[in-house]
Amino acid sequence: MSNQQPVDQNTSAREQMWREHAALIDWKNPFTSVLEYGDGARLPPPFARWFVGGTTNLCHNAVDRHLKDRADQPALIWESTEVDVTRTYTYAELHREVVRFAAGMRSLGVRRGDRVLIYLPMIPEAVFAMLACARIGAIHSVVFGGFASMSLAKRIDDAQPRLIVSADAGSRTGKALEYKPLLDAAIELATAKPEHVLLIDRGLAPMTRVAGRDVDWAPLREQHLNADVPVEWLESNEISYILYTSGTTGKPKGVQRDVGGYAVALAASMKHIFYGEAGKTYFSSSDIGWVVGHSYIVYGPLIAGMTTILYEGTPLRPDAGIFWQLVEKHRVKVMFSSPTAIRALKRHDQALLKKYDLSSLRALFLAGEPLDEPTARWISEGLGCPVIDNYWQTETGWPILATPDSPGNASPHYGSAGLPVFGYDVRLVDENTGVEKGINEKGVVTIQPPLPPGCLQTIWGDDKRFVQTYFETIPGQLTYSTFDFGVKDKDGYWFILGRMDDVINVAGHRLGTREIEESICSHAAIAECAVVGVQDALKGQVAVGFAVLKDPTLAVDMAARMALEGEVMSLVHQQLGAIARPARVHFIAALPKTRSGKVLRRSIQAVCESRDPGDLTTIDDASPLDQVKQAHLGA
Repeated sequence: MSNQQPVDQNTSAREQMWREHAALIDWKNPFTSVLEYGDGARLPPPFARWFVGGTTNLCHNAVDRHLKDRADQPALIWESTEVDVTRTYTYAELHREVVRFAAGMRSLGVRRGDRVLIYLPMIPEAVFAMLACARIGAIHSVVFGGFASMSLAKRIDDAQPRLIVSADAGSRTGKALEYKPLLDAAIELATAKPEHVLLIDRGLAPMTRVAGRDVDWAPLREQHLNADVPVEWLESNEISYILYTSGTTGKPKGVQRDVGGYAVALAASMKHIFYGEAGKTYFSSSDIGWVVGHSYIVYGPLIAGMTTILYEGTPLRPDAGIFWQLVEKHRVKVMFSSPTAIRALKRHDQALLKKYDLSSLRALFLAGEPLDEPTARWISEGLGCPVIDNYWQTETGWPILATPDSPGNASPHYGSAGLPVFGYDVRLVDENTGVEKGINEKGVVTIQPPLPPGCLQTIWGDDKRFVQTYFETIPGQLTYSTFDFGVKDKDGYWFILGRMDDVINVAGHRLGTREIEESICSHAAIAECAVVGVQDALKGQVAVGFAVLKDPTLAVDMAARMALEGEVMSLVHQQLGAIARPARVHFIAALPKTRSGKVLRRSIQAVCESRDPGDLTTIDDASPLDQVKQAHLGA
């Protein structure tokens, strides 16, 4: 990995470095300045503008520019173990499908700057829709297919899409998961109403169409088979997409990304971190509803001229060797997965790794939550290739920390997310004083602004929230907080310890505890509740709820408690989706609070994890913590 150490933010070296990286993509018009930040900028710090004045297009860089040299090379391979289909699209075929999708969107009134919400399973049309939006300058907002109606409605109201693209159903372990009823309910709940809903009918579930609003994709595609839709050349700082991530307020945050900075960051990261080599195959097992799917299923590999695999399925079906079967089948050079997926595989015979020819695999990258040493050793020894941890966020769009694979790194720092990546000025500071921490001292992981290219520009429609949320939490300084605690060893390697706010990490997916709490409290029997993230051997963390009943007699015996817990958990599932369903909801007489009424969530979490609950000098009554311990640990 080249240029691994942070760049001096006070010298021209940073701008020169990014000027060189900018040559990795095509520009219609050259930029007039690399960075606009600070004195004389259009917006005050921490807002930054990259490659100002340059015009480019993400779809052009991902698809069109490769037509000259690799039109017949596979660009996208769809592998579905859910419906037992493999489908390959060359760059020329991908280009034609994207143009048809763009023409279809245009026919439904979508124009530059309009929002398009994409609520689709892992099917090729999801990639076509994303690239089509990029092509015509529309702003896409992909919502993970596991989200339920209430969560979807919040995103519809915030983004106010002109068009929603969806399908009859997804599939999970061979069973259809109906999308259309969830979407219809979400639109009913939302205040903002889309003009049209474009539907892909997979034949997995019946669909009821809404006359005048719902449009079937198949006949619309036929109308535009020979369409010609040129790319819209966008100024580098125009908006490419919105991707929602959980916040502590219960209202999701729409991470807003630019065009030029994002393209350059992805091109640079593919070259210097992810071994992006044109003509080779890249396999990320993530979902396009998450940032990894955006950056390293769709845009990054295609910008690098690689073949990218879109996988619809689980790590365990038809068996725990499916990932490695795909590696052998498609001669995968680089794979990207999560520690949760690998921990699930670790429960199965390691011989499944030896069953397939994995000689093509250059490296396995893992991200999403901290990678524990036993899992890292198990998969590294099983694959016989480097396992490279990396750490980043929806907000940054590409890695903050990564573990370099080089001869000088012969002794892996297991459990470490690595070293700061080029372009990032990463610092470890005290959360209360802002003072920088030393070796082996715990602190908050922060980034000195300006944030490098590819990071979020702001929160969609809320610049004030952007500044307050990310840049005003460390006393006495304007610095970006990741809200993650970390520590740095004597060799400069960083270790991520966990969140400092009320966001939990379940299998690499960030969930706001406030949103889950609001859902639990919507049950008629619940007076109040607290939700915390508790360590889990498989998923990293799971959500656990502690609720106070309006009528304690509703849970007088085990049967009644179990029935009520089931009701509450089903309600969360219904409102927020399966991903937000708590692992447990315990009923206790009172929540542990300070004398001023603040719920002691960190102490609850510590007790659940059999740790010291910390400073309890401000607690109003210690007995609720004993109830937490009794309820969760049975002790």
